[in-house]
Amino acid sequence: MTLRIGNASGFYGDRFDALREMLTGGELDVLTGDYLAELTMLILGRDRMKDPAAGYARTFLRQLEEGLGLAHERGVKIVTNAGGLNPAGLADAVRQLAGRLGIPVRVAHVEGDDLLARHPGTLAAHAYLGGFGIAQCLKAGADVVVTGRVTDAALVTGPAAAHFGWAPDDHDRLAGAVVAGHILECGTQATGGNYAFFGERAKDLRRPGFPLAELHADGSCVITKHPGTGGFVDVGTVTAQLLYETGGARYAGPDVTARLDTVRLTQDGPDRVRVEGVTGEAPPPDLKVGLNRFGGFRNEVVFVLTGLDIEAKAALVREQMADALAGNPPAEVRWDLVRTDRPDAGTEETASALLRLVVRDQDQTAVGRALSGAAIELALASYPGFHVVAPPGKGAPYGVFEAAYVPQDTVEHLAVLHDGRRVAVPAAPGTLVLDEVPEPALPEPLPPGAATRRAPLGLVAGARSGDKGGNANIGVWARTDEAWRWLAHTLTVERLRELLPETAGLRVVRHVLPNLRALNFVVEGILGEGVAAQHRFDPQAKALGEWLRSRHLDIPEVLL
Repeated sequence: MTLRIGNASGFYGDRFDALREMLTGGELDVLTGDYLAELTMLILGRDRMKDPAAGYARTFLRQLEEGLGLAHERGVKIVTNAGGLNPAGLADAVRQLAGRLGIPVRVAHVEGDDLLARHPGTLAAHAYLGGFGIAQCLKAGADVVVTGRVTDAALVTGPAAAHFGWAPDDHDRLAGAVVAGHILECGTQATGGNYAFFGERAKDLRRPGFPLAELHADGSCVITKHPGTGGFVDVGTVTAQLLYETGGARYAGPDVTARLDTVRLTQDGPDRVRVEGVTGEAPPPDLKVGLNRFGGFRNEVVFVLTGLDIEAKAALVREQMADALAGNPPAEVRWDLVRTDRPDAGTEETASALLRLVVRDQDQTAVGRALSGAAIELALASYPGFHVVAPPGKGAPYGVFEAAYVPQDTVEHLAVLHDGRRVAVPAAPGTLVLDEVPEPALPEPLPPGAATRRAPLGLVAGARSGDKGGNANIGVWARTDEAWRWLAHTLTVERLRELLPETAGLRVVRHVLPNLRALNFVVEGILGEGVAAQHRFDPQAKALGEWLRSRHLDIPEVLL
């Protein structure tokens, strides 16, 4: 008995017509949509400040205009976290839409994640709930289930638990569903999107199809996509997504802790990857809570430095700005000189470097007119060729993301069924305080003395990186056993620091996942206070892995 679960959204703003494509492109039992991220919760929190009836992903409602009837005709259940900060409001809006369209659907929702009352001073405070509230709604007959902040994988564990009748202590089966959910959650990242080796495949990547999982009663699954859609599914694309935004061997959630070091991947045919062998453990006793708060005001100005004397030009404008801001200096001032220039350049743009100034303060006036006035007043009185990318504005508010933890049994997880009944969802019956898994034995290194060549790491290793609050992870994997033998011994924490100097002074933890021929590095604090604070050039660390792959080191020629 197979449960076919597809995904039609990896973030708030994903491809609008994906919901229709997934409903019309092939067989499905359940269609999920993931709309929430740390930054999204902040955006929805600001929406709710302006309108208490807001707080959910309005895009989803517009997608249902043409998708709800298709789902009803085909008997496909829809499960989504698009409810955001207001799942009850979105559920009501879906009912109104169904009534207007004359479609008889039963709509339920999950609530209890909102902990704003416990965390005054935040814009949003939400516990990450598991999938058993979703399961309750589906078992009671719901056609559409709307949630707020659940884990991304809960959109799969809930339907799977309802369909197969899994109990909360079916840890191995639930862990398999968590892995499937993690692979599906970012949509086309599992089907060739953002893939390190995209250039090697003779496949159409202009419009990758969205992924689906053929889930089995034992928790194993096959990851695939609808026939005829773009992109591709292979062990590499699935490995890349498995490593995305994870840490060590234990991938903890409210329903179960999945052991990523037990996952086995095999190619099961064209665009089909079998995922099996996943071991599960009891979940931790605490739920993660995402806190989004107002951090202050932020402004920036980017000076363009062209031609000769780049360093001297940068030094002059820094001195001039420091003098101009001396009377009311912002609390935080950060300068970055980006050397995009090259000697004897054939275009003005390639002859230019960028000097970026970012300021932050609780007082908007300290980063607003004080900054913009000081920058613009230099227009005729600074370095030769003075100009800026865009005039600085008045300063904009920025947010800060923090994680907190609360005991599972202190959160009221509720399934609000389609008939209005409110069913309490009990906390996990057994929990386990997690510790780090000991590092597994490394493979035998390659024989010493082999000839090497200086080349980019990316010729032999793939990578995918992302953010978790202020931390970033970089998953790096090899595609052959020989490359893995070299990678496991070569890419140490010390070598990573050499290749990525921005990690200097930060704590870096390496995790080894031999089944995936992968290393996962967690770089703590590199993103400051999270994506909304825009601490660095790449605030979500999306390209950190590609920077690593571009760095050169001595690679055995046999691997090249």
